Amino acid sequence: MPDSLQQIDPRSIATELAAWLASTAVERDRAGGHAGREREAIRASGLLALSIPVDYGGAGADWPTVYATIRILAQADSALAHVYGFHHLQLAGLTLYGSAAQRQRLLTATVRERLFWGNALNPLDKRTVASASADGFVLDGIKSFSSGSVGADWLTVSAWDHSVDGALIAVLPASQPGISVHPDWDAFGQRQTDSGNVRFEQVALPADLVLQAPGQVPTAQASLRSQVAQLIMANLYLGIGQGAFAAARTYTKEQARAWFAAGVDKATDDPLLQHRYGKLWLLLRPAELAVDHAAVLLDQAYRRGAALTGEERGLVAIAVAEAKALAHQAGLEISSQMFELTGARSTSAQFGFDRFWRNVRVHTLHDPIDYKIRDLGRYALDGSLPQATAYS
Repeated sequence: MPDSLQQIDPRSIATELAAWLASTAVERDRAGGHAGREREAIRASGLLALSIPVDYGGAGADWPTVYATIRILAQADSALAHVYGFHHLQLAGLTLYGSAAQRQRLLTATVRERLFWGNALNPLDKRTVASASADGFVLDGIKSFSSGSVGADWLTVSAWDHSVDGALIAVLPASQPGISVHPDWDAFGQRQTDSGNVRFEQVALPADLVLQAPGQVPTAQASLRSQVAQLIMANLYLGIGQGAFAAARTYTKEQARAWFAAGVDKATDDPLLQHRYGKLWLLLRPAELAVDHAAVLLDQAYRRGAALTGEERGLVAIAVAEAKALAHQAGLEISSQMFELTGARSTSAQFGFDRFWRNVRVHTLHDPIDYKIRDLGRYALDGSLPQATAYS
């Protein structure tokens, strides 16, 4: 870890880390499983403390900077970028939900012990149940889609309390007795996101690790967590699109052969190929601008703290929906159309170009993009802001 987190250059560190990840990305994508060595490299880089305020020993970076590092990593390895991005999502949850004492304790420990955080919060999976105990709660059940849970030091957890018909949000050490993490993620993309199931068997949850009590209505500030998460995804999709575009461009310049009917010697001189690359560029640029704009608005809202209003939060949600819809389209279209520009030889397994499409296709199914576009349509028609949920 660097001696002074405040003096690090996050983008340069992320760029170097991305180049190292890229050297083994194809073979690791084929192998799947837990990328333990790569996660340790992320830990050693100092980037795990990037979003933690200076008051707690972190680098104190703003969200545009954090998102930039996620996107840089996603260009090379979107699975590890996902794990890294979701680590920062859990840290955001501590700030948005936690008390001053909880933030002091947990954020300081994250910097001091270089903790890696994972997610077991999936709000749609209500199979983990919380029962009141003398000094907190007892958790039983299972939680799916637990990104980054394999190898995590701490987990953010949600559990359903039937007595109030509502969920609590808490944090726990992954080594807590009764917690077992199952590395059973088997999707065809994002294969190293450590997104298996987490099982809880009579797990003691102390009251001082509960961030949000069961059934408590989240404030505008607390509900900003979903926007932090959605913009992480938008940056992942965009990073994949940028990575696919760069891979296709390099292949076209260095290996592609001009089509005989083009009447040119080099593929890059083919006017139809130039036209198609221009069309892909016009997918990337609006997505880049929208994603960066949303990051600025989110950072401003995040820094408002408890003073954040519902309307301010809603305007962030609109900007994030725009960014996510455009990044979704760019990632899917570029990772698919790249093969039409690079030709049959580019489908060789040695290049692993198919991983771009598989990764973005799996990740873009996190929640239906149609509902983001519906929210944008409502806003365009009558100014309605999105309802604050765990996804909007």
